[in-house]
Amino acid sequence: MERRAVLGQPGLGTGDAGRALLCVLCCVLPQAAPQVLRVGLIRLQELIKAPSRYNIKIKIRQLPPGSKDAKPLLKEMKRGREFHVIFDCSQRTATEVLRQILFMGMMTEYYHYFFTTLDLFALDLELYRYSGVNMTGFRLLNTDSPQVSSVVEKWATERLQAPPRPETGLRDGVMTTEAALMYDAVYVVAVASHQAAQPAVSSLQCHRHKPWRLGPRFMKLIREARWDGLTGRIAFNRTDGLRKDFDLDIISLKEEGIEKVGVWNSHSGLNVTDGHRDRARHGGDSLANRTLVVTTILEEPYVMYRRSEQPLQGNDRFEGYCLDLLKELSNILGFLYDVKLVPDGKYGAQDDKGEWNGMVRELMDHRADLAVAPLTITYVRETVIDFSKPFMTLGISILYRKPNGTNPGVFSFLNPLSPDIWMYVLLACLGVSCVLFVTARFTPYEWYNPHPCNPDSDLVENNFTLLNSFWFGVGALMQQGSELMPKALSTRIVGGIWWFFTLIIISSYTANLAAFLTVERMESPIDSADDLARQTKIEYGAVRDGSTMTFFKKSKISTYEKMWAFMSGRQQTALVGSSDEGVRRVLSADYALLMESTSVEYVTQRNCNLTQVGGLIDSKGYGVGTPMGSPFRDKVTIAILQLQEEGKLHMLKEKWWRGSGCPEEDGKEASALGVENIGGIFIVLAAGLVLSVFVAIGEFVYKARRSSGVQQCLPVHAIMEELGLSLKTQKKLKKGPRTKGRSPFTSVLTCHQRRTQRKETVA
Repeated sequence: MERRAVLGQPGLGTGDAGRALLCVLCCVLPQAAPQVLRVGLIRLQELIKAPSRYNIKIKIRQLPPGSKDAKPLLKEMKRGREFHVIFDCSQRTATEVLRQILFMGMMTEYYHYFFTTLDLFALDLELYRYSGVNMTGFRLLNTDSPQVSSVVEKWATERLQAPPRPETGLRDGVMTTEAALMYDAVYVVAVASHQAAQPAVSSLQCHRHKPWRLGPRFMKLIREARWDGLTGRIAFNRTDGLRKDFDLDIISLKEEGIEKVGVWNSHSGLNVTDGHRDRARHGGDSLANRTLVVTTILEEPYVMYRRSEQPLQGNDRFEGYCLDLLKELSNILGFLYDVKLVPDGKYGAQDDKGEWNGMVRELMDHRADLAVAPLTITYVRETVIDFSKPFMTLGISILYRKPNGTNPGVFSFLNPLSPDIWMYVLLACLGVSCVLFVTARFTPYEWYNPHPCNPDSDLVENNFTLLNSFWFGVGALMQQGSELMPKALSTRIVGGIWWFFTLIIISSYTANLAAFLTVERMESPIDSADDLARQTKIEYGAVRDGSTMTFFKKSKISTYEKMWAFMSGRQQTALVGSSDEGVRRVLSADYALLMESTSVEYVTQRNCNLTQVGGLIDSKGYGVGTPMGSPFRDKVTIAILQLQEEGKLHMLKEKWWRGSGCPEEDGKEASALGVENIGGIFIVLAAGLVLSVFVAIGEFVYKARRSSGVQQCLPVHAIMEELGLSLKTQKKLKKGPRTKGRSPFTSVLTCHQRRTQRKETVA
C-alpha cells in the first residue's frame, strides 16, 4: 500500500495576497483500499485543521491511481507558484518525485520541500546538494550515539557486500529506519523475555481462534521494557501500548550534505538550533560559485551595448552603471552571473486583468534570480516581488526643451524696475511736488523780499511754484539737484525724505541694470507640474508601463489625477515606449517628458538643448529585485550597504553621469554692450532734444507775439526781427506800444515792477 499527500503554500501575489494556500493531494495504488487514503488524511488532520487556526486555504487533490508520473501535478504547482510543499510518501516514491522535480526545473532556492518519510537521510541526494533547494525531513535514527554508529557501520559493511540496487534510490550500505526499528523490536522482545519466567510453549495452530494464554502477560512485559536502541530511548505507554518519550531529528539538505538543524520531542515540542536560525536570517547558504540569471533592460547609462569592433558574447556585450554595480556585488558575495535582457523591454506593470509584464514577470516566473536595473521600488511591485535596500534615491522630474534666449530689447534699461514701480515712482514725484508746493505756501520762512535794499517794500516772493516744485523733485530723482533749496524746516523735511527715497530707488536700479543689459533672459512656458496640468497646448507623458506612469495612475492628488486623465486620454501620443523615444520627441516637438530625476540629470549633461523644469514631484529609490521569498535579498542588501559606506556607489554615479556639461550662465564673461542693449537711451535723448526744440519755438512765437502786441496774427517782418535779436549774444529789449500792458517776458527783466503782496516769481 502506498499513500501520498502534497501540501503547498504559494508565494504572495497569486491573487490572494496575505493568505497562504495549502494544497493536499493524495494518491493510492489500484490495489489499495479507500481506507488507506482515509488513514493518510487522518495522519494529516492537524494540517487540515490549519485554516481555522492560521487563516489559510487548503486544496485537496488526488493523482490518478497507479500513476507514477507526477509531472502534471508539478506543472500545476509551478504555474500556481506554490513554493512550500510537504510530501507524505514513502522513500521509494520520494526518490521518483525528486527526479521529476529536477526535470521540471523546480529544484531551486525558492522551493521548500518537507518529506514525512523517516528515510530522507538514506536517499541519494548528491544531485541536489548544490541546487540551493530547501529540503527538510525527519530522522528517527539516533546517529549521535557511539553505540548506534558502531551498529550502523557493521550493517553498512555487510550491506556493501551485496549487489547494489540503484532503483531503490538509497545510498549504498545505509541502514533504513525500517531496519533500525526491526533491530530495536527484536531487542525489546529479548529484554521482555529475559524478565519473564521460562514460559511453557505448546504447539500453536493458526486456524484455531483461541489466543495464547500467556500472551497478555508477555505483552505487559514488553510495555514495561526499557531500552536505548538505534532509534533512541524506547518506552511504551502502558495504557495504549504506543511509544513515548522519543526524539525526532530535524534534518536539512545543505551543500555539505544532510545536517541536523533541530529536534522534535513529544514533551518539549520543536527546538531549532541557533545555527539554522542564523542561516535563515542571512538567506540560506553561501552564494559562492553559484550562477545567477540577471534580467535587465537597456537604459542609458545603466545598461548599454558596449562599443567594439569585434563581436562580443555573454556579459561582455553590455556596460553601464548597473553592470559595474553587479560586478561589485559579485566580488563581495562571490557569485557568477548571466545577464539577459527582458524580452518585452518593459520594467513591469499590471494590465487591466491584473497580469504583470516586464522584469517583474521574469522574477515572478523564476526565469531570473535578480533584476539589476533602474527598477523603482513601489508598493504594488513589493506585493509580488522582493526588493533590496535602494542603491539610488531619486524622484520624478520634468524634462523639457530649453527655451530660446531673448536678447535685451532697445528699452531694456527700463527692465530693472517693473512697470508698476515706474508708475509708483512717477506718482511719488508728483505727490512730493504737490506737498512741497503746499508746504512752501504755508510756512512763512519760504517768503522773502526780492529787494533787500528796500526793507520797507511790501513785495515778497516764493520760489516754490508748482513748476519749480516739480523741477526740484525731478532734479533729486536724477541725482543732479537744482538751484532751488528749501529754507524752512518743514520743506527741508520734505526734501530730505525725498532724497532718501531717491537714493534707495537709484541704488536698486543701478544694481539690477547690469544683469538686465548683459544676460539673455530664459522664459519657459512651464515651471512646474501645476503649469503642465493647467494647460493643454504642451503635450506631456511618461514611459509606458513604467513606475512613473503607475505613480500618476494610482495617485489621489487632484493635480496628478488631472495629469493622468490627460495622458490616458492620449495614450497613443502622450505615452512613449522608452526613455530614448521620449527624449527624441522632446527635441523634435512641443512635448514634456515625465521621468526619473537621475535620467533627466544624465540627459541634460549631454544635451544642452534640454533642461529640468521644476523640482521633484515625489521621492523613491531604485533597488535590486528578487523573487518573493528569495534567499538572496538579505545578502544583496548587506552588500549594497557596504558599497554605500565605502563610497563606491557615489563613485560609480560620478563615473557614468559626468558628461562634457553645458556652459554655465554665471561663468560667461561680460560682453560689450551694443546698440541693441542701450539704444533706447539714445532714442530718449533724441526725443528730449526734439521736444525741447519744439518747446523753444513755441516760447519764441509766444514771446514775439507778446512783444509786438499782436494777439490774433503775427507779421512775418516782426518774427524775422525778433529772430535776429535772438541770435545775438546781447540785445536790448524793444519797447513798443502796448495796448494791454507789458508782456511777461519784459516784466521779468524789469527791476522796479509794482506787484501785489506775495506774488510768485517766474522760473
